[in-house]
Amino acid sequence: MSLWILISSCSTPEVTGSTQAEVLFKEAQRLVKKNRFILATEKLNGIKSQFPYSYYATHAELLLADILFMQQNYVESAAAYILFRDFHPKHEKLPYVIWKVALSYYKQLPSSFDRDLAPGDEALKYLNEVISRYPNSDHFVEAKEKIDEINKMKVDKELYVADFYFKTNVFDSARFRYLEIISKHLKNDEAKSHAMLRALESSVRLKEYKRCLEDSKKFKESAWGDLKQEVSRYESKCQKKS
Repeated sequence: MSLWILISSCSTPEVTGSTQAEVLFKEAQRLVKKNRFILATEKLNGIKSQFPYSYYATHAELLLADILFMQQNYVESAAAYILFRDFHPKHEKLPYVIWKVALSYYKQLPSSFDRDLAPGDEALKYLNEVISRYPNSDHFVEAKEKIDEINKMKVDKELYVADFYFKTNVFDSARFRYLEIISKHLKNDEAKSHAMLRALESSVRLKEYKRCLEDSKKFKESAWGDLKQEVSRYESKCQKKS
């Protein structure tokens, strides 16, 4: 086999299209599949600059956002998807765009809850938008799972901070945070029960027995099982000392 035949058999077929914009877009798609993101970005930027009113200009914008996501540039990809949504609020791929915004923020979350969870708040906003606006989305179930995961991280962070104050004997700050947890996370039984008992114990440590009595009576209304018995013990204890 001659060298020319070998080269010809291994060469990539030429991309064709009805317009130059289409050719550039198809070339960019092919480059993305090969993870050649820099060259693909150049092709897509070429579409935006040379053919801004082309059918493929909008597709180029979205693929540029996808490239940023694939490169794990999640701060930039979130901004790019949001910009796309703002400029194309009725685009047929809007459910996908909202999902990718949510994922871009989700991917910025740290591996442990004791670090900055601010990206989680943004992720929750867009995940909840997926749930509320697109109930038939392919990502509906996964969105709910990620919402639960982020909320658990947030509760764990709040408990961590409250427990820190409790362990360092700053009981007024600890109680404030435990009460916040109780009011914000009514569906998390584990966090709620822990926060209830620690809030009551904080009042005891502060010798604020009247406050302990008031809270124990309120907690007992929504307590259950062993927790109800523990709260009742605090009620009796604080009643005797108040």
